[in-house]
Amino acid sequence: MSIHRPHWPARFAGPAFASLLLAGAALPACAQTAPAAPNKPAAPAATPGTPNVQDPYLAQWLRLTPERRPVPQKPGVDYGMDPATGQFIWPKATPEVHTGQKFPGEMTSWDKQSYAKNVKVLAFYPGVGSPFHAWNNIADFEGRRYLYVHDRDYLRILDVTDPAHGKIVYSKGGVWGPKGSSEKYDPNTVQDYLGGATIAWSKKLGKPVLVASFEIGRYGLMNEKLEQPDKVAAQRQYNSLKGFKVFVMDGPLPSQWRLIATRTTDYQHPDAPVGQQRGSGSLDSPEYYGGKYMILSAAPDDTYGLTEYPNYLYSPGYQVWDMSDPADPKFVSQIAVPGQILGDKEHEEAYLMNPRAGNRTSWMGSRNPIFLSQPLENGGKVGFGAMGGLGVYAFDLSDPAKPKLLSGVNTAPSFAGTEFDNADVSQYARTGYVFANGYPMNRDCYEPYKDIFVIDARDPSHLKVAAKMPQPEVPAGAPFTSFCQRGGNFGPKRANAIGQPGQWRQGIVPYSFYNAGVQIFNVEDPAKPTIAGYFVPALADESELPVYTLGKGVFSIYTEYDRNIIWAFTENGAYALSTPLLGEPKLGMADKPWPAR
Repeated sequence: MSIHRPHWPARFAGPAFASLLLAGAALPACAQTAPAAPNKPAAPAATPGTPNVQDPYLAQWLRLTPERRPVPQKPGVDYGMDPATGQFIWPKATPEVHTGQKFPGEMTSWDKQSYAKNVKVLAFYPGVGSPFHAWNNIADFEGRRYLYVHDRDYLRILDVTDPAHGKIVYSKGGVWGPKGSSEKYDPNTVQDYLGGATIAWSKKLGKPVLVASFEIGRYGLMNEKLEQPDKVAAQRQYNSLKGFKVFVMDGPLPSQWRLIATRTTDYQHPDAPVGQQRGSGSLDSPEYYGGKYMILSAAPDDTYGLTEYPNYLYSPGYQVWDMSDPADPKFVSQIAVPGQILGDKEHEEAYLMNPRAGNRTSWMGSRNPIFLSQPLENGGKVGFGAMGGLGVYAFDLSDPAKPKLLSGVNTAPSFAGTEFDNADVSQYARTGYVFANGYPMNRDCYEPYKDIFVIDARDPSHLKVAAKMPQPEVPAGAPFTSFCQRGGNFGPKRANAIGQPGQWRQGIVPYSFYNAGVQIFNVEDPAKPTIAGYFVPALADESELPVYTLGKGVFSIYTEYDRNIIWAFTENGAYALSTPLLGEPKLGMADKPWPAR
């Protein structure tokens, strides 16, 4: 008879556990001549239920949660192409992985065709970003319009006064080619960088100000927090600011910016130096319009640790800051939702009620600030937060010093990947509906599909899911029947970025969709959305970039509603797009300068 030996976690390994296995083995018959005196039980090597990790917050989380890691799925068996229909059968649940997961029927080379419906390409700018991520901003100076494309390891500034004939006027950081980046980048040592940022006009200063988030890096620092105690310790004593900086912009170039304020999101220790600041720092781009209030995504300390994600330590909540004087930001309030805080009985019980608890895979907490349909100082009262596997929440912010949680809604788990990363509130004032989604992080569709959910928020105290956005349709003549076959990542990323020029267009919402490009939805009736247009660019190949960077497609968009231009950022460059769904593009300066005065 064969014996199946399970894979035991490392914390159960060692001599004491080996002796337990041996104690159950049968002795040969010749050795059983006389009954032996009962052995005295050995003293336990460790207290039962005590995890073998050094970090006290991780140990507390492990003591609380069960072990429910998703089982790896087999391509062509557990998921893959249905030969009868030509459609992709999605996996039900998967672990996070960092390598491709090819399946039978996937294309063996990168698709070099482009596809478009109701979209025109105005220009393509190769190599202006990185193959991984892009934050974007626009600012006008002296009759010229400048587009900022940036992440930690690079900053490009393009003069896009004529979007069809833009030019790079500033470049810092590596430029990517088939052999990788032109500059070495070490995420463990980077300190001088521009993360998620927002540019707004300060009436008090009479100039634009740039507020830049500084957070713990999410890539390249740690893969598995349960197995890398040195990496965990390095993040607790991070070598860079955990917070944000405020700059006055006297001109478009960094040499013309003046630092006027630095703050840590560790609001209980506002004077803590770098290395002693707790929590996560400020994630992504701040929600700021140049007036009194700013909202950030942030975990203020290390107790915000109820999260499953393998390479991240925090479950970020939200912070409100008073920016009446941009040179002297003042902390106003911290916001958490049930299921975030270690050591708090109610939070821990709420977390254990979540079916994701213990899967060691799901992102829990925010990645973006609370989204507002209008600034608080202009009468905005209700905001919406996407909280990963914790769901979507509505908040009453009529008194920013005393925010109130109105209600929340969640859906069935969809991991790996990131759930409820962002919320789009562009149609809320008109319709009372909000859109929210996560995005894929595993390649080759090795995770459940990430739907864009239509949230009925007409009564914000009773949020409910009303519908889903349709999945992109395969263009006629394409050499595949499912976008999964195109390889790389497939699914929605984000819609409207914070700080886009002009006003949101009613009835139309564009989304970046990775290998399905830009998908433009008709949401005139939000409960019955349709796809009105798309642009699916050719995918980069090994002649342009290293193989490990390929397959992203469009991972970021930024829309100039005042000029009817969509900027789409891919692994190999940036597209300037126009569409009649927004209106005729304006190829010169906008009628009014941005940021709005």
